[in-house]
Amino acid sequence: MKLKIPKNAAQIISVLESSGYEAFVVGGCVRDALLGIEPHDWDICTNAKPSQIKECFANYNTIDIGIQHGTVAIILDKQPYEVTTYRVDGEYSDNRHPDRVSFTTDIVKDLARRDFTVNAIAYSESRGLIDPFGGRADLEKGMIRCVGNPDERFNEDALRILRALRFSSRFGFALEPITANAVKNNAVLLKNIASERIQSEFTQILTGKYAENILNEYREVIAVFIPEIKPCFDFDQKTIHHKYDVYRHITHTVGYIENDPILRVSMFFHDIGKPSVMVQDSNGTRHFKGHQQVSADIAKTVLRRLRYPNAFIDNCIKLIIYHDVRFNGSKKQVKRVMNKLGKVLMPSLFKVMIADLMSQSDYMREEKLRSVTQAERQYREIIAQAECFSLKELKINGGDLMRIGITEGTEIGKTLNILLDEVIEEYLPNEKNALLKRAEQINGI
Repeated sequence: MKLKIPKNAAQIISVLESSGYEAFVVGGCVRDALLGIEPHDWDICTNAKPSQIKECFANYNTIDIGIQHGTVAIILDKQPYEVTTYRVDGEYSDNRHPDRVSFTTDIVKDLARRDFTVNAIAYSESRGLIDPFGGRADLEKGMIRCVGNPDERFNEDALRILRALRFSSRFGFALEPITANAVKNNAVLLKNIASERIQSEFTQILTGKYAENILNEYREVIAVFIPEIKPCFDFDQKTIHHKYDVYRHITHTVGYIENDPILRVSMFFHDIGKPSVMVQDSNGTRHFKGHQQVSADIAKTVLRRLRYPNAFIDNCIKLIIYHDVRFNGSKKQVKRVMNKLGKVLMPSLFKVMIADLMSQSDYMREEKLRSVTQAERQYREIIAQAECFSLKELKINGGDLMRIGITEGTEIGKTLNILLDEVIEEYLPNEKNALLKRAEQINGI
């Protein structure tokens, strides 16, 4: 078995071996290379201790990025390559980081501390593949399996629970049954993990090719850090417009839409407020008036808790609030929605709406899709013809109003919004003279 190692990584291994040490590429890069995927990073492990690594690379630029854990970064062509001494981890009292590490000269002991067999593989051209736990065979079987006892691995580092789901979502691999049970049984440990780490793994789970399957099979795990989703489980919508319960509808939309993080996160939350607003009529049909805003409010709370960036949250909230707009064929309506979302986010709204519709029942689906398609066509016309839909396109601004004697800030803002409204409604042309004349009428000048 021969893997193609990039020149710089191969050079680092060569320097260490020529100095009498062992060195291997290890972990995810070996996994991806075996799967035929181009690795993003090439991590290297060695039996040389940190001080010895630095001696070997005395003529290179190095950075002590994790010297206490045995990691030195070697800079080649402005790119850092992490080189880490074989180690054995001590106790994990915080369910995340080892309290101490000790160095070892045995590559197998180093691989034994890793999370999954598919990540516990090392390789060098001189020594070939080091695979003591059957990681290559698990790759061929499409299986995620813990190294050793899964309960111990997850108690050491609870984030491994989400890493298992992330790999499964990305590759479509099944979790080996004992590992799968341990994921579910130890999920409560995720409460000990920092929000930022949860956020990163959750986003990668959502954007995986097989996210829908993972969200369905491991929903109770997701509910540990997003308990707001639990009321959606098995919640029958009892309406002709839907064929799935609320949660199953949500996961289907996630699986349907392209794997952009904002789109996938928006779909996960777009209907999360439905159970709390449900009203059932005398015929047994359920209605969910106002669920858009409630869903947006819940999403904002959760996304802030998980420390998503503010701009990311704002875009998700807008998409959730407007995901259920019923376009009626009016270009004016499209302009009003564009005014709220902006022209850049509008294409995302159309994608969200289509994913939502494609995850509903067949009832009136074609008619609903046509209305979205028409609105999208009108959106393109508005952009192509530079039609006015926001204050930015209005042919006058606050300075123009001040020059005709409107100096109060609140009156300037009020006047501009009235003018924009009348332009969108086509009561008034978007022409400077006409706008100034109307502004004078509004303010009695």
